[in-house]
Amino acid sequence: MREYRKFYIDGQWVDPAQSETFEVVNPATEEVAGIVALGSAADVDKAVGAARRAFLAWSETSREQRLGVLRNILDIYQQRMGDLASALTEEMGAPKALAGGFQVNLGLGHLTTAIDVLEHFTFEEQRGGTLIAKEPIGVCGLITPWNWPLNQIAVKVFPALATGCTMVLKPSEQSPFSAQVFAEILHEAGVPAGVFNLVQGDGAGVGRAISGHPDIDMVSFTGSTRAGIDIAAAAAVGVKRVTQELGGKGPNVILDDADFAANVGAGVATMMVNSGQTCSAGSRMLVPSERMAEAIDVAAQTLSQITVGDPEGDFSIGPVVSEAQFDKIQSLIQKGIDEGATLVGGGVGRPDGLSVGYYVQPTVFADVKNDMTIAREEIFGPVLTILGYDSIDHAVDIANDTDYGLAAFVAGADLEQARSVARRIRAGNITINGAFDFGAPFGGYKKSGNGREWGEFGFHDYLEIKAVIGYASEDGPE
Repeated sequence: MREYRKFYIDGQWVDPAQSETFEVVNPATEEVAGIVALGSAADVDKAVGAARRAFLAWSETSREQRLGVLRNILDIYQQRMGDLASALTEEMGAPKALAGGFQVNLGLGHLTTAIDVLEHFTFEEQRGGTLIAKEPIGVCGLITPWNWPLNQIAVKVFPALATGCTMVLKPSEQSPFSAQVFAEILHEAGVPAGVFNLVQGDGAGVGRAISGHPDIDMVSFTGSTRAGIDIAAAAAVGVKRVTQELGGKGPNVILDDADFAANVGAGVATMMVNSGQTCSAGSRMLVPSERMAEAIDVAAQTLSQITVGDPEGDFSIGPVVSEAQFDKIQSLIQKGIDEGATLVGGGVGRPDGLSVGYYVQPTVFADVKNDMTIAREEIFGPVLTILGYDSIDHAVDIANDTDYGLAAFVAGADLEQARSVARRIRAGNITINGAFDFGAPFGGYKKSGNGREWGEFGFHDYLEIKAVIGYASEDGPE
């Protein structure tokens, strides 16, 4: 039973302004796994004050000083990876292999990438007689979700530190344990007091206070499109910068010349990772219409190999994060059945043998039309829809017929054709043939948000651009 009743503010663990708490439920057992304090506007104000004071010195540190801090964090992070993984399994039901593998290693990868980028990043350049300087934007409010906790914390905190910003982090109240361990890591690594602050809480009590706080200079938010709109509206009063990584309904276009069985199978298996709770997932698989029956066969075979169960055991996927999420997914699976899609496997209800825990059957629908609810709404669960296309133009039209534009996938043997399809899809992050790159910018078009994270591009939103005209000129106006 974890109890986190203090916040990390100004380099110390301090009591919250009020005594309200939140019970964190282990989604595998439906039992309370811990208690975390819920913050308020008063706690945010205290944290912002600490960050504002710390900014004066931290913003003036050298590249070498910030690199030293980040390398210290790297050392401690590597020592605490087991603790981070245990926290992830308890708070969100991530299987041990996923929590201790990809989940924790994503945070590590973003940390090493930030160090690499900072070593060579150009903060000043001269163009003619003008100096172009990139300076830290100030105090940043960082609001992160529950589904990939360390990834989302890492892509915000490490670029903010690297660029000389100070910050207040609000993780999701549904996955607060890993954030607490993360704060302990930064404290042990010697991050100066006030540079990093952690206030736990919900959107109403802490998220809204961060978004509208007059002394916060930018807000970086990852979460639902609905919440992103609310945050942008609250921040608009202060004309502060807002970056958002929001929802997705990613197309996975499998071209006719691709290794069909391998790519359909991989698309099904990948969709189920993290119990389908991934905004950038390829949740709409597009296959040639004449090969739909073949896709159904491969999908069924793949589903039969995906196991669901206790995240402490050796299973492919664990539960979804909460009862509310479970109920939402169940209703959308039923909607797909009611609207006439072909149920390849899975369906409503828990998997056989699991009566406790928020476990969802890995589900695949085929013969899906793009106007069906399951093709339009972000399900955020282990549910894949397979749609048929009649030509490459038709595939591109279906791919772009969505309110979202976060991520997309293209598979094909003819690389030029795959590249052509990728260029025509309106999304911010497009993967060809399963590639991966920590340095690639990540973010969305349309209702999937604005701004970019990951790699060098992840630094940009934490920097202001200053032009010093006449910097190199000794002659002033006559």
